[in-house]
Amino acid sequence: MDKLDVSANLMLVSDLDDTMVDHKDPDNLSLLRFNALWESTYRQNSILIFSTGRSPTRYKTLRKEKPILTPDITITSVGTEIAYGDEMVPDEGWIQLLSKNWDRNVVLEETAKFPELVPQSDLDQGPHKVSFNIPKEKAQEVITPLYASLTQRGLDVKIIYSFGLALDVLPKEAGKGQALAYLLKKFGSVGKPPKNTLVCGDSGNDAEMFTVEGVYGVMVSNSTEELLEWYEQNAKSNHKIVHAKERCASGIIQAISHFQLGHSTSPRDIKPSFSNEDNRKPAYVMVNFYLLYECWHRAEAEKSEAIIQYLKSITHSTGVIVHPSGLENSIHRSIDALESCHGDKRGRSFRVWLDKVLVSAIGLDSWLVKFDKWELNGQSRRCCVTTVLLNSKMETPSGFCIMHMHQTWLEEYRTGDQQTWIF
Repeated sequence: MDKLDVSANLMLVSDLDDTMVDHKDPDNLSLLRFNALWESTYRQNSILIFSTGRSPTRYKTLRKEKPILTPDITITSVGTEIAYGDEMVPDEGWIQLLSKNWDRNVVLEETAKFPELVPQSDLDQGPHKVSFNIPKEKAQEVITPLYASLTQRGLDVKIIYSFGLALDVLPKEAGKGQALAYLLKKFGSVGKPPKNTLVCGDSGNDAEMFTVEGVYGVMVSNSTEELLEWYEQNAKSNHKIVHAKERCASGIIQAISHFQLGHSTSPRDIKPSFSNEDNRKPAYVMVNFYLLYECWHRAEAEKSEAIIQYLKSITHSTGVIVHPSGLENSIHRSIDALESCHGDKRGRSFRVWLDKVLVSAIGLDSWLVKFDKWELNGQSRRCCVTTVLLNSKMETPSGFCIMHMHQTWLEEYRTGDQQTWIF
């Protein structure tokens, strides 16, 4: 069953730049903390939405630059485009709604009368979004008369100014908040509203999301002055909105804890453990497995025979791993090979993260876990689709035994680096 067809435990809606993604964190540790928490705990029964001012093209570029998870829904171009899944299938109902009383050509004609408005790149424009740059000291002198002229031409528009520079002209029904309200209404109309919704932002174009009825909200610690001013003037008494003490994705995790919306300890905040008594779930087992793998290579886990024996204890002695190259090997022999790799990535930009973890029960005591496994090694990124067969085995530290692993290159990496990796 499609997870969008069931009532989500948590619907998390986050801006990207300087909210989910910290551009001042070159190691992306805050983002990786969130990734591990979401994939180990929330992916199966919650909905992740990215709501960004970026166009779809610039959004896809950011995903190639940063270790960003695959969301269930994307809201792009400041709430003018809604799309679903990996393939970003557009929401046709939203397109029809925004097209009423909107004429992009009229917007271009009227904005051309204001020389202070400098058009942004063609990549930042959209069918329902016309974007400019204008200095803060000139913005208000333009916004009021521009709005009046567009209204006189019969258009229903809104003008959003953010970051002290960017000015967006949108249909009146558009915007991050309106897009979120539309989705909540859509889920509610079929009797599947999320149990809780958390919105996350840092700038003026995120303010609308905090006004949607019933949502929790977090302004990350690095929020812009314009958002904090909006909060002081409009929402200071709203106890469902919090100003986090931590930056970006770490502030989002802090908000999950503050509002008690669910588990808020990322596996990356815990030293890779040989025991998962409180997290005996297939998704957590696999996230923890690859965190231990990363820490071993980075020498952040001690070189210990106990770790090797732990890995063997949660894998079957006759289990087989099929590498992306197509070669097969015993899982235990792969573990033996891992022993000589301790610290080979010490001091290097080496990270591993899982995306799109999907768990399917295939029997009373068996699970199939499928995910994209990513490795960052310096400037090189590669990914393989991994499928793991797990059986229950209560006497193991994890409560599970890995029976079989199969990896294939994600299509775009088939012609790239073909060297065999260990896991």
